Amino acid sequence: MSDCIFCKIIAGEIPSATVYEDDACKAILDVNPAAKGHVIVLTKEHAEDVFHISDEALSNAICVAKKVAAALKKTYQCDGVNILQNNGEVAGQTVFHLHIHVIPRFKGDSISMHWKPGEMPSDLAETAEKIKANME
Repeated sequence: MSDCIFCKIIAGEIPSATVYEDDACKAILDVNPAAKGHVIVLTKEHAEDVFHISDEALSNAICVAKKVAAALKKTYQCDGVNILQNNGEVAGQTVFHLHIHVIPRFKGDSISMHWKPGEMPSDLAETAEKIKANME
């Protein structure tokens, strides 16, 4: 898409620090990182979000994210890695081209992605059945 910043990065119109590239993905350092080494895996197939991407492109992207996570662990000896993919503005998506964040994590870092666990719902089985009815 001509107005998509990630499509422009993939096309080489905007420079990036690339850590990996194949026929389906490009992994670059995030210019506004949550932590040093924060990588974004971009799908070369333009799709707004997980609801619009092909299964093949999504599968390849998560495999690339796994490779990146292993490289980050080896590079930084980090204590953990977040692999995060947001869908929709309310979920934190700011660029509407499917991408996966791979963020190295360290004990005591200031990154916060936590939520307060709620109480166990009494209608778990009913909720599960409603969701199952919409599985494709």
